[in-house]
Amino acid sequence: MRRNRIDHFLHQTQIAGHISGRDVAKRVATAALITGVCIYAGFTMQALVAMAFVMLLEIVAYPLNKRASQFDQSISPFTAIAVFIVNWAAMLPFLSFAIILSHSASLPFVLAGYIWAFGIFVHVTNTFGLLPFYNWSQMTPAFATIFWMLWNLSHNPAHMALPIEWIITAAMMVVYIVNTFDTMTRQKDTHRALERAREEANIRLMELERLSRHDTLTGLMNRRAFDEKVESLMRQHANKLGVTIFLFDLDGFKPINDSYSHTAGDAVLCCIADRLRDLAGDDGLVARLGGDEFAILKTNITSEKMALAFGEKVIALIEKPIPFEQKKLQVGGSVGIARQGHHAATLAALMSGADQAMYLAKQHPDKSQMIFDKEAFPVRASLEDRNILINAMKDGEIIPYYQPKVSLDTNRIVGFEALSRWEHPTRGVLSPAEFLPQINELGLQGEFMIHTAERVLRNIQTWTAEGLDPGQISINVSEVTLATVSGHNDLLAIIDRYPHLRQHLTFEITEDIFIARSSDVIQRSIANFRWSGVRISLDDFGTGFASFQHLKDLEFDELKLDTGFIRDLGIDPASHILVNGLLSMGKGLGVQVVAEGVETRQQVKILGDMGCHVVQGYLYGMAVPFSEVMIRLETEGYQFVMPAPRNSDVA
Repeated sequence: MRRNRIDHFLHQTQIAGHISGRDVAKRVATAALITGVCIYAGFTMQALVAMAFVMLLEIVAYPLNKRASQFDQSISPFTAIAVFIVNWAAMLPFLSFAIILSHSASLPFVLAGYIWAFGIFVHVTNTFGLLPFYNWSQMTPAFATIFWMLWNLSHNPAHMALPIEWIITAAMMVVYIVNTFDTMTRQKDTHRALERAREEANIRLMELERLSRHDTLTGLMNRRAFDEKVESLMRQHANKLGVTIFLFDLDGFKPINDSYSHTAGDAVLCCIADRLRDLAGDDGLVARLGGDEFAILKTNITSEKMALAFGEKVIALIEKPIPFEQKKLQVGGSVGIARQGHHAATLAALMSGADQAMYLAKQHPDKSQMIFDKEAFPVRASLEDRNILINAMKDGEIIPYYQPKVSLDTNRIVGFEALSRWEHPTRGVLSPAEFLPQINELGLQGEFMIHTAERVLRNIQTWTAEGLDPGQISINVSEVTLATVSGHNDLLAIIDRYPHLRQHLTFEITEDIFIARSSDVIQRSIANFRWSGVRISLDDFGTGFASFQHLKDLEFDELKLDTGFIRDLGIDPASHILVNGLLSMGKGLGVQVVAEGVETRQQVKILGDMGCHVVQGYLYGMAVPFSEVMIRLETEGYQFVMPAPRNSDVA
């Protein structure tokens, strides 16, 4: 307790020293003013003596106050006592001016003395109100001065009054003093309340800042905080080893959420976060960047070998089973690694490199982690590439070509599949494989889907206006369109502009969309398109993630057998059995079956014998532009002429 009081006294002394040292010029100027008043009132000697004491004490106090006001240095108790005494003593000559004027026979000068005394009250309470040691030590002689002045006035012949009148005046002075004490006490309470409110506000601000920089579920750093810390550490380690980023997301996390609830998903994320903290150690940082994506930063990785070894530990940690309600949940992960260097000298380059490495690791069948190498990795699409693609669509360079679908019963064209081509001004005609990856990477799937549908419908409108029947035109519909409200609505809006052409339109969807998004959302989208009059085709059947449950729940009109099954017909007996079974399944479900990838007469014969009615493939032609389709449709009966047999076509 005693130590605490000493600390308070030392702290208050430093503040008082700062204030007193700051106000020297003001005090000397006001002392000179009141000295002049006293001399004019006829008290020359007394005023000069008082002014001399003021100057003497200011000279003594100045270095002490200067020393005390150095907040970066502690002061000794002896110095604090010296500061206290000299500041207390400095009040006395200021108060003496009021006592001097109380001897005047002139009422205005007496009032001037009282105004001076009350001015000292105000100065002390405003300046030292929150410094109890200094406030009370200076207010006490100030109040005593008022009573001394009253005593002098009561004995001054020029201001004679009855004793009761002086008693009343003294009593009013006592009331004033009591009120002053009460006001200062309440002021302290108010100050303490404000301090508490300020502290609470600071605590809330700190909590908000913490929440804004940390993931609320796992407690890990979020993307914003992680980026700031990485940027800072990159500057610190720029001339050393540099930092290393390990970026990964969880494979198989979504099925856990869908099958066991979000509570299970949260338990997985929290468990992984705890394991990562332990693995990262004191020299590492861990962040949850969003969803099931995490990142680790390490500053002590000295080689690629060491980075790969740490990456293996990360993968082993991720794949370790996670207990949840008597179950063992398991996820996997692919790790992308990027090391600070001339290929990744900025935060954006480092994170982009780790992201590219993670993406390639996911695509690679034999690797679960990869280190970013700018020279070896493919160049990422840029904003300029995005603008080029958008302009290519606007300028009509990216257009649908049409590959025929042929009836084996009539040998006639019964429809086409629309396959996009880019008629590049300098590179010639580009296949989808040469520009679709960029469209997906740049998030242009929605724009591309709308552009393609619009062009196809305009082509159909032209054919039908000429009295031609193009049959069923198939368009491949992206996952973004099926699984997002905006994509679904935009495509429906285009269909609504061509209501009389819906009978010619088929939307092809691939099986793998069922693993990418919630099947409920996709089923609703498909149902809406089918209700609007568009046929639905399940493309590449047998190779993706569709199940018999999807076949049961999903309403569709067509199954397209994948090229992989058709290629080995007549070669692999298993293919014959599978295709025969799938054709039987299609017949049982009451949907049309289309065989893709037909390239030989032998395949045509086998499919015909199995009961397949519609085929598509290079044997019947590659995808051709709109003008060539016009020529084919204008041919009388648009009968397909089978090409002469090749040696490879002979059974």
